[in-house]
Amino acid sequence: MRIFGVALSLGLSFCAAAPAFSQAYPNKPGQIVVPFAAGGITDILERAWAEKFVEKTGQRFVIVNRPGANGIVGTESVARAAADGYTLLVAPDSSFTTIPHMSAKLKYELGDFEPVSGLGISPHALVVPPDFPAKNFDEFVSYAKQNPTNVFYGTFGAGTSGHLNFLYFEKMTAGKFTPVHYSGASPAINDLLGNHIKAMTVSIGLIAGNAEVGKLKVLAYGSSKRLENVPNVPVIAETLPGFEAGSWYAMFAPKGTPPDVIEKLSKATQEIFSDPAFEKQFLTPNFTFSIAKGPKDLRDRIQKDSNLWSPIIKDAKLTVE
Repeated sequence: MRIFGVALSLGLSFCAAAPAFSQAYPNKPGQIVVPFAAGGITDILERAWAEKFVEKTGQRFVIVNRPGANGIVGTESVARAAADGYTLLVAPDSSFTTIPHMSAKLKYELGDFEPVSGLGISPHALVVPPDFPAKNFDEFVSYAKQNPTNVFYGTFGAGTSGHLNFLYFEKMTAGKFTPVHYSGASPAINDLLGNHIKAMTVSIGLIAGNAEVGKLKVLAYGSSKRLENVPNVPVIAETLPGFEAGSWYAMFAPKGTPPDVIEKLSKATQEIFSDPAFEKQFLTPNFTFSIAKGPKDLRDRIQKDSNLWSPIIKDAKLTVE
C-alpha cells in the first residue's frame, strides 16, 4: 500500500504539472511572415525551421509570404503585430542594413523588433565569362583600372547587394565598373552566359552548375574564408580584409515580446541549425552556412553591416520607394 501510495502521489504530481507545461510558450499555432514571394532561400530556410520546430514543441508555424516594396510591406506588418511570440519575421539582411538608408518613407526601424537569431548566410561568387582575362580578384581589379569603360556588371536591381558590392569595390580599389540593372538575378545571369555583360556577384547556388561545366569562371568567393570543397579559389577578403559579399537571413519578433519567449525561440533555432542532419539536408545543397547565434550577435551583425553600407549608399544617392 505504501508503494501504491507513492506511485499515486507521483502520478498526481505529474498530472498537476502537465497543464502548467502545456500552458507554457508555445501553446498554439503561430505564423512566420516572409516579406518576399515563395521560392527563394529565405522561404527554404524558414520552412525548414518550421518543420523542425514543430518536432521540438508540437506547435506549428504557418508561413505567410507578404511581398511588396523590396520587403518593406511584410516587415512593417510584423512591426505592428502583437508581441506575444506568435507572429515572427524571417527577413534578409537588406531589411535592416540597406533599405533603411535608401527609403525616407520607411515606417519601421530595428527598434520595432526583438532580434531572435541569425539563420544562414549565402556567400556570393564573383563570376565572369570563361574568356575574361583575369584569373582572380586582384587581376580583375587591375583590368578594370586599365579598361575603365569595358567592365559592365550585372545587378539584380539598383541598390541590391549585387550593386552595392561593386560600389564597395570602386571605393576600396579605385577600379571602375559600369552597372547594368536587371529585374532579378536570372536575366542578369543569362546575359553573363551570353557574354553581354562581363561580371556579377551573385549567390553561389545560382551559378554553381554553370561554373562546374565551365560556362562561367569564378574569380573569388565572398565568404569569410576559403571554401573547403574549392580551397584553390581565393576569397575577396584576402584583398579587402573583413569584407564579405553575400546575403544573410535572420529571425525577429515584434518589440516587447517577453524575454523568455525570445530565449526559447533563439535556443531552439540554434539547436536546429547546429544539427548535422539539418545542415546536410537544407544548408549544404543551398550553399548556405549557419549563423544561428543569440540576439546580441544578430544585433551586432546588423550594426556592422549598416555602418558599412550607409556611407556607400549616401555617396551613390541610392533611393527606393
